[in-house]
Amino acid sequence: MASDTTVPVITPLAHPEGSKLDFGATVTGVDIENLTDRDFAILRTALFTHQVLVIKSQSHVSPRAQYELTQRFDPLAAPLYGHGNTDSGSVGSKSILHPDLKTIPHQPQVQVIGNGFVPTYEGLSNIQLRHPHHRTFHSTSIPASHDLTHTRFYRWHIDAALYGGVARAPPMVTTLLAVKVPKGRRQMCVYDDGTGDELDVPLGTTAFVSGYKMYDILSEAQKAFARSTRVEYAPHPYVWMSSAKSRSTGLGLVSEGKEMPLEELPEIEEDKIQILPMCWRNPVTGKLALQVHPSAVRRLHLGDGTVVEDLKEVREIVYGLQRPGIAPGLVYAHDWEEGDLVIFHNRGTLHSVVGAFEESEVRLFRQCNIAGSEFPMGPEELEEEEEEEEKEEELVHAEQEEGVVEVTKQESLPELRMGAVEVGVAA
Repeated sequence: MASDTTVPVITPLAHPEGSKLDFGATVTGVDIENLTDRDFAILRTALFTHQVLVIKSQSHVSPRAQYELTQRFDPLAAPLYGHGNTDSGSVGSKSILHPDLKTIPHQPQVQVIGNGFVPTYEGLSNIQLRHPHHRTFHSTSIPASHDLTHTRFYRWHIDAALYGGVARAPPMVTTLLAVKVPKGRRQMCVYDDGTGDELDVPLGTTAFVSGYKMYDILSEAQKAFARSTRVEYAPHPYVWMSSAKSRSTGLGLVSEGKEMPLEELPEIEEDKIQILPMCWRNPVTGKLALQVHPSAVRRLHLGDGTVVEDLKEVREIVYGLQRPGIAPGLVYAHDWEEGDLVIFHNRGTLHSVVGAFEESEVRLFRQCNIAGSEFPMGPEELEEEEEEEEKEEELVHAEQEEGVVEVTKQESLPELRMGAVEVGVAA
């Protein structure tokens, strides 16, 4: 337990020599069960700066405290699970996500995920957990003889319902708590896309990539395209894609016409279809992340008003933008230990489960995310604010020349802005 005088310490992750990774940090000196406003403010800034935070030795954290921590990053959000309904008897029971999740009865925003049989846990009894295996989702698979030595990224994604209007906006953050972790072996994660790319990973890792890096490494022409494009997601996307298959990299679907026809989906409400920016703005740093759930995309709305309707073309465009960002040197594969609490910025990263377990290898995790209170900010807001700042700067310069306002060396433009906030925090 941290004392009142202890200040949380944020330490950037030490990545292997020669690595291109530039995100992730560990946190020490924080008490999640008794989180003060001061300590949370430090956590919030750290998360939006580093995107992934790792807090060790948190096995004592209750499901309620995990939910309260998650909700605190978006205090106006309703207490709704971020992926939408996944319970039996609902539309969610037809979702590809349904078999992978068990809801904690006394804290329904928190899900249990993992692998193997668990006799009892947090009000759940005799639960059989299933770790997603690429064989059930990819169009091709690793030979069975290599199943325990080799693996793939299962599905790169953002945690989000992607349908339901603003009431189901993408969650701000996701928290994962490792309760039970099998150890002892590693696997080779193979891309199997003809590049020869592969990555040595711990068993059952969660892989993360930075949406900011994914955007930054684009060409200038690609950046301009991404900034001006909006992504339309399929209605009921996890039902729509339920029969489709993934690329071998886990980055989007193969176009084989296996998506569920719209007329066979549950009732579609047009005002609940989500059309989101391709680039999402960080609320603290202002940086842009290339944030697309590649498996759920259906159309692209270009800046000139053109709508790309052909699904295969849509997928090829998105894949061409995202694939460089999942290169082996850009993937952080977390090596889980029991008690690890990981908080990740769901609007600034993509992630994927990885690994293949034996039946006897029990993996037990708690996951929590909450539908956002508003849609992510896109580059339009950023450009509008920059234009406004330029106008204000021009006005100040003009007034200085006329002798109306004298600006001392200690003053800065952000401090002169009406309603300005602390520099370094989003206005």
